Amino acid sequence: MPLATIAADAGLGVGTLYRRYPSREALLAALTLRSFRLVLDAAQNAASSTGTGIDALRRFIDQTIDHGPELVLPMHGGPVPLNEDTVALRSEVHATLEKVLRRGRRDGSIRAGVTAFDIIVFGALLAQPLPHVPDWRSAARRQARIYFDGLAIEAPTPPPRR
Repeated sequence: MPLATIAADAGLGVGTLYRRYPSREALLAALTLRSFRLVLDAAQNAASSTGTGIDALRRFIDQTIDHGPELVLPMHGGPVPLNEDTVALRSEVHATLEKVLRRGRRDGSIRAGVTAFDIIVFGALLAQPLPHVPDWRSAARRQARIYFDGLAIEAPTPPPRR
């Protein structure tokens, strides 16, 4: 999409856009940085929430789904973060989600072996709406429920009574 079209869609003059972002790459880098800030905010909200670890992950995924249209991420075809600030944010997202996962392992709500990368990939998949699904947020939340049921530690089944 030409920058002139982007400027028009944003209600700006093309000159204003070029003064702030001299190239398409600069604009994409700024949007990627903003996206990682939104994802970090969701991860921090999840980490500071009360409840089990799996409840916190559900909160993170819900916020990721809500922010989906605003996210320009590498998994959606956005640029791979090279900017020092964006790389630092990405690392902080991973570290914050690992804290949530440790909490879930301690409280018994999340099985061992689940990584922050697993949660991030899943969030990225649900953040990008499928084009022919009329109510994407509802569909994505349904998929999240199914996914989290798989992450949860199952209560042992009692032996049958004789």
